[in-house]
Amino acid sequence: MSAATSTAPATADDDGRIGLRGNLRHIGALVRRNLLWIRQDPESMFDAVLMPIVFTLLFVFVFGGAIAGKGNQDAYVNYVVPGLMAMMGMNIAMGVGTGFNQDFQSGVMDRFRSLPIARSSVLIAKIVVEIGRMLVATAILLTVGFLLGLSVSDVPGLLAAVGLSMVFGSSIMWIFLTMGVTMKNAQAIQGMGFLVLMPLQFGSSIFAPTGSMPGWLQTFTDHNPLSSLADAARGLMNGGPVAHDVWVTLIWSAVITAVMAPVAIRRFRTKS
Repeated sequence: MSAATSTAPATADDDGRIGLRGNLRHIGALVRRNLLWIRQDPESMFDAVLMPIVFTLLFVFVFGGAIAGKGNQDAYVNYVVPGLMAMMGMNIAMGVGTGFNQDFQSGVMDRFRSLPIARSSVLIAKIVVEIGRMLVATAILLTVGFLLGLSVSDVPGLLAAVGLSMVFGSSIMWIFLTMGVTMKNAQAIQGMGFLVLMPLQFGSSIFAPTGSMPGWLQTFTDHNPLSSLADAARGLMNGGPVAHDVWVTLIWSAVITAVMAPVAIRRFRTKS
């Protein structure tokens, strides 16, 4: 073996040879790159900033009276805001896929794949930054909720609800990262995303109790992870049984991540 060969840096195909410290260093550098990109393009934060404001005002003042009864918007705020925390993660996760696909179209990802870095570090850095965007969106959502009368009886429970939303949202990001690598353009990802997200969001307990729904739809909502996340957030913030819903949400998050993360990394590694 020549000296040049023996001293060559580990390639991006050999994640294991780079080592944990090298992987963390690469992730940190890529996180910084993504944050600098957001700084240069602040319009990329419009969805995280405006979406929680628009959805909260829309559902509280347009649907709140019809669902909770006229004059009971305050009670509906306490119901819908924890549910919207679950919804924020899903919508921002879809943006991960479209942004990732656009990076491929611009050639940025080809540059990353030519560098001696772990393939997984590119995807993990993307998720870390998007979790930060989720935190911004959630903070704005809660601020608007408090202005509209949201009450929280358990501050540690509120923090736990935010953390649970982040865990579930990050698992969904792996699905959309896979779509970002697989599908041809951002429009296709958005179209497919809406087809999947709309039934999940509205066929859940995010916006309204499920007791008045027909039996077949209640069966769907009972097994919908968004219902478990929304109900867990409500229980954590204002009391009530939470153990079952928390465990269901964590199990869903673990299964989705365990299945989709290797698929996303493999598709990213082999994409031509």
